[in-house]
Parts: sequence; structure tokens; C-alpha cells
Amino acid sequence: MRAWMVALLSTAVLALSGCGYNNLQQQDENVKAAWSEVVNQYQRRADLIPNLVNTVKGYAAQEQTVLTEVTNARANVGAIKATPELVNDPVAFRLTVPRLTVVVPV
Repeated sequence: MRAWMVALLSTAVLALSGCGYNNLQQQDENVKAAWSEVVNQYQRRADLIPNLVNTVKGYAAQEQTVLTEVTNARANVGAIKATPELVNDPVAFRLTVPRLTVVVPV
């Protein structure tokens, strides 16, 4: 009788020992899937960096153009001279006068 109990118990242990293995495999696959999502996010961010760099370069070039034009315009404000030819020419006078601005110190 005791031999039957030992045989039954050992059979039950061997039969039930495989139940946890499938669970371990499932958890391993879940970890691999989650880690691949992390890797995908890192790759997506790495792919976006060149786009960001190109955007900043384009904006910097546009800002340089604007700054150069503003600097030249400010430098040319003092260079406008009201000569008699300019004052007597109504077309040139009408085009030049609106561009003049007065800066009054406060």
C-alpha cells in the first residue's frame, strides 16, 4: 500500500511539474514583447533627431537673413539725405518719406 502511495505521489509530482514551465515561457515572451516596445520607442526618437536638427538649421538660416536685413535697414536710415533733387522729385520723395521713422528718446 505504501509503495502505491509513493508511486501515485511521484506520478502526481511529475505530472504537475510541467504546469509552471508554460507560465514561465509566457512571462518570458511578455518581457521580450515589452522590451521590443522600448527599443521601438528609442529607435523612433533616434529617427526624429535628424529632422529636428534640419528644422533648427533652417530656422537659424532664416533668422540670420532677417537679422542681416534689419541691420542693413538700420544702417541705411542714417544714410538718407534730403538733397534738392530728391525733394523736387515727387515720386522719389513719396517713396522715401514713408520709410523714414522718427525715434524720440523718452
